[in-house]
Amino acid sequence: MTHSTEDYQVIIVGGGMVGSALAAGLANSDISVALIEPNTAQQPPVDAMTCNDFDTRVSAITAQSEALLDKLGVWELISESRKSPYQGMTVWDGEGTGEVNFSANELHVPCLGTIVENREVVWALQQVVEQAANITIIRETVTHIDNQDEQGLTPVFLSSKRCLKTSLLVGADGALSRIKQWAEFANCEWDYGHQALVATIELEQSHQMTAWQRFRQEGPLALLPLAADNDKTCSIVWSTNAEECSQLLNLSDEEFCQQLGLAFENRLGRILNVGPRAAFPLRQRHAKNYVVPGIALVGDAAHTIHPLAGQGVNLGFKDVAALSEELLRANKLGLNLGSLTSLQRYERRRQGDNLLMMSAMEGFKRLFAAEQPIVRLLRNQGMRLFNRAAAIKQHVVVQAMGLK
Repeated sequence: MTHSTEDYQVIIVGGGMVGSALAAGLANSDISVALIEPNTAQQPPVDAMTCNDFDTRVSAITAQSEALLDKLGVWELISESRKSPYQGMTVWDGEGTGEVNFSANELHVPCLGTIVENREVVWALQQVVEQAANITIIRETVTHIDNQDEQGLTPVFLSSKRCLKTSLLVGADGALSRIKQWAEFANCEWDYGHQALVATIELEQSHQMTAWQRFRQEGPLALLPLAADNDKTCSIVWSTNAEECSQLLNLSDEEFCQQLGLAFENRLGRILNVGPRAAFPLRQRHAKNYVVPGIALVGDAAHTIHPLAGQGVNLGFKDVAALSEELLRANKLGLNLGSLTSLQRYERRRQGDNLLMMSAMEGFKRLFAAEQPIVRLLRNQGMRLFNRAAAIKQHVVVQAMGLK
């Protein structure tokens, strides 16, 4: 038996980085919001001394995403010691001699981006959301939803048997979004055949405030600088086939460090230590539509992308900026927040940009996975030419890093 019904203008399912950012974007407005997230974010440790003290999942926050988080009052809540701005990026072909280098100095900006642990961002967002008078945080799970009723409201049923109703239901519940499944959004997806292995490591030499990425035939290997006060700690994202990933997970720490050093060509000396290792499968997904009457998808619920360029959460934050602007605009005009008129404005603003980035990443992945000698030759020559073409290189990094 259900309890009495509660109505909200917006219900957001999923309190990760993107869902919480959307709630923060609507904070302190006159829009009534419910954020449904069963897990409470714990305050991360202020000081981290070993590889075991870091979150295995990190994000490369672009300047554009940083500006959004700053506007939301979130950026200042993240400890400076847990932000790692990087001033350089080096990408090279593991099957040849092609290499591309990017520098913040060349672009006359302080940094190309900032590496931050995911849990730091989630915790800071939660602090902002908890202070907003118009937002109710519900620590439950959604069991199912129903079709819109005669008032145009979508019923949302919780594990406690409560029933909520909303003008707009937002699925921010990740790549395996149940909201997307229940609402029967058409979805295009394929398996990369890759796993992404993540961990924190300690280097023999300084990471030089640089993000490093070697393209291997099996998949890209990235080393991302961590901790502003420790220049020998990095987060790794090692994309590879399932067989190699399983082997790497089963190695001892010493054996893993040796294999990682070889895969990275020992560019920064030996790998001295590694923290807990984890892996997750890589699939590309894209909803053919982001909205239907009364329901919208954001972040990974709408699109997932290969992590080789670290663009996933940044695309999600762009979704947040666009959707929150459209909802605040519609509310100011007295419009129904779940109407297609408002929601399709959000979809038009975001779908093309997301598809463009996804296509580019798919192209890069296929280019560096190619085994034909002529492709390798052209690829390496192209990288060398690109590295010398300063104007083109600057344009690309400005677009990708959100520095414009």
